[in-house]
Amino acid sequence: IPFFQFKPTLQNWINEINFRGREIWNGIKNSIIVSISASLLAIFLGTMAGYALARFNFQKMKNKDIAVFFLSQRILPPVVMVIPFFLIMKSLKLLDTRLALILINTVFSLPFAVLIMRSIFKELPAELEEAALVDGCSRYSAFLRVLLPLAIPGLVATGMICFAFTWNEFLFALVLTYKKAVTMPIVIAGTAHTRGVDFWYVATRSLFAIIPPTVIAIALQKFIVRGLTFGAVKG
Repeated sequence: IPFFQFKPTLQNWINEINFRGREIWNGIKNSIIVSISASLLAIFLGTMAGYALARFNFQKMKNKDIAVFFLSQRILPPVVMVIPFFLIMKSLKLLDTRLALILINTVFSLPFAVLIMRSIFKELPAELEEAALVDGCSRYSAFLRVLLPLAIPGLVATGMICFAFTWNEFLFALVLTYKKAVTMPIVIAGTAHTRGVDFWYVATRSLFAIIPPTVIAIALQKFIVRGLTFGAVKG
């Protein structure tokens, strides 16, 4: 009888932790590097673009149109972009590299970062920035010293969203990597072989994949809650 007639054992965990589990450690390392790098890059670019859309009025193309343009980047399903990205990365000799995954995941995470940061900067009173400008700060200095510290909860929440999307990305990692830069979703999928699926190893590797984002989310939960509810209540 499944779930009853079996002998509990930790041998799978032992195999994954020791030398035999070097594949899973390579996958976790690649996932962490790619996810953190893509998230930081998306936050940096998204913060700059979001601030510009929240504080400046563009003439040739209205701010709402620019925001819709960023959002339209997510209309096409990722599978449509696989072949073009594959050919681009092949011509740049970036196949099976972390850099290829970082660039692609940044592109797909950027629309979310831009729109979220735009909403956050819109909720921050412009009077704070104006007061800093009157006191002698440049716009760049006012942004760094006044607005950015107030937007930290939003930055953390945006970063976690980008991190989650990148950590779970499967399609591009499957097509663009094959050995050195494989991430955890590919490692887990690779558990299947000609004899079937080793569900005990799938379960063990899945738990390993859950641990890093869970630890990060618990450590930053205060900022995440504040960031996701930023501007929800007014007055």
